[in-house]
Amino acid sequence: MSTTTRAASDRLALRGGPKAVRRDPGDMFTWPIVTQEDERAVLEVLRAGKMSDLDVTRQFEAEFARWQGLPYALAHCNGTAALQAAMYAVGVRGGDEVICPSMTYWASGLPALTLKATVVWADIQRHSLCLDPADVEKRITRRTKAIVVVHYAGYPADVDEIMAVAEPHGVQVIEDVSHAHGGLCKGRKLGTIGHVAAMSMMSGKSFAIGEGGMLATADRHIYERAVAWGHYERHSPQAGDLTDPELIRLAGLPLGGVKHRINQLASAMGRVQLKYYDRRNAEILKAMNYFWDSLEGTPGVRAHRPPRGSDSEMGGWYHARGLYVAEQLDGLPLARFCEALRAEGFPTAPGANLTLHLHPVVNDVDVYGDGKPTILAQADRDVRAPAGSLPVAEAIAEFCFGVPWFKHYRPEVIDEYVLAVKKVAVHADELGS
Repeated sequence: MSTTTRAASDRLALRGGPKAVRRDPGDMFTWPIVTQEDERAVLEVLRAGKMSDLDVTRQFEAEFARWQGLPYALAHCNGTAALQAAMYAVGVRGGDEVICPSMTYWASGLPALTLKATVVWADIQRHSLCLDPADVEKRITRRTKAIVVVHYAGYPADVDEIMAVAEPHGVQVIEDVSHAHGGLCKGRKLGTIGHVAAMSMMSGKSFAIGEGGMLATADRHIYERAVAWGHYERHSPQAGDLTDPELIRLAGLPLGGVKHRINQLASAMGRVQLKYYDRRNAEILKAMNYFWDSLEGTPGVRAHRPPRGSDSEMGGWYHARGLYVAEQLDGLPLARFCEALRAEGFPTAPGANLTLHLHPVVNDVDVYGDGKPTILAQADRDVRAPAGSLPVAEAIAEFCFGVPWFKHYRPEVIDEYVLAVKKVAVHADELGS
């Protein structure tokens, strides 16, 4: 089908023409895929009254660790808890600094404040939307304990480059894989390159189990400290999770005074979802790559994905984004481009997550009654990032926009969304007035 020809001849829906997207997408966007197998697994736990037990969770952890290619996996009640545990486990304490991209979900950084540490916000790369290693290097100080690398919107961040920046300073690297389960960076699975990985598995993620999180690592020391932090029922000699005599001595109470245990209904669903994840993820990748391949060469838009043919691969493609090149469309603002797309039946909006460094919670709010903004309570200097200090993250609404997250490879459906983009790009000169 020559969508370029059709796009050129059709009148924009914004100008009264027919919508490009008219077909019923069916279950194209339904997620997660829940089958009778999921239902049986969950009902078995429910009917046995084992929601707070550990047997199913331990099976899920063992299977996930094998899938991830790491010796240790520890399930959590949500991804935020897993990220907090990862920070504690790598040694983040009061007065330490944790470097985190400003363009991410808040859970990538804010758990550091609960550990009385300070978040230092860093900028992102324009092409990947992931942490910029050069900007990270400028922000490392003697207080830096950890760097959180977020594989944003499924894109595999260059963890090797971040590790090269971190290692001379003895800084630990935490991979936040919440957006990118199963992705690859230079042939290596995301979550296996840094010192520890943490990830969300809430119902909107590509690996979705209802609500839950996972910590995974090759480091026994990190694993045991994560157990001791929030898993009191596994913090004993009988549980078999700990070997450190000092941690075993403290059995019975979680070190963090928190309970991070996952509900076994989610663990049961997780075991089923894991069996089919690689196959379902492969179909998502096929569908999303078809969408972007079909738009190759279209002025004004570029794919948010690693170069085709590289050994890096998107993971899940959660929170799918596109990159906008305004100069190819005579400077047409992205907001206007998105308005025209929406009129065609293509759901979208400029930008992505909030730029965290500009939010009042991390600038002027005293959460814990310290008499000063919490972000500064344990800091030795003003670590806040004022407007203008992270230019790429702050410009996100000018060059990044949402695209549909196709769950199935159905070209006849996807073609209409391709047509919508081409149609708006071809008629962009009509949108300036």
